[in-house]
Amino acid sequence: MEKRYPLSYISYLSEFHATRDFFECHELLEEYWKEHPNEPLTDTWHGLIQLAVGLYHHRRGNWAGALKMWTQALIRLHEDKLEQLGLDGGALLRELTERRDLLERDHTYSYIDMTLQIRDAELKEACLQQCRTNGWTWGMPSTEADESVIQRHKTRDRSEVVAARALSAEQKRHERMQG
Repeated sequence: MEKRYPLSYISYLSEFHATRDFFECHELLEEYWKEHPNEPLTDTWHGLIQLAVGLYHHRRGNWAGALKMWTQALIRLHEDKLEQLGLDGGALLRELTERRDLLERDHTYSYIDMTLQIRDAELKEACLQQCRTNGWTWGMPSTEADESVIQRHKTRDRSEVVAARALSAEQKRHERMQG
């Protein structure tokens, strides 16, 4: 299974459907995406990350963040590439488009969990096995998720990100002064 689908992707799908920890989904797939920048599915990995981040934002009431992520995800996700990843690409794109459009029309559109239809039985079994191993329940609703999962951004250590941004800003200032 690992040769066909990256373990990070299996973990993404498992977290997506069991823990509903969309922040963790983003982290798992982002690491893989950054380590494989030139592979044919690069845009698809990025789009799936944006899908999860959009759900994270929507669940927390950040409709502008959700709209931005879902709009960008729809640019990157394509049915044929999603099908290569064992998903029902058409169903995913239709649901994502509908969610984006509903939220765009009505910012009070309430969050509901999303299920990605997995067509590849071996992939689904790998996800279910990971859930069993971790003691997770496939299809657990977000209403049962721990508050720390829903507000993950408030508890994570961002010191590396802050330091990297400060360094980048300093380098840009230095370049402007030199040029």
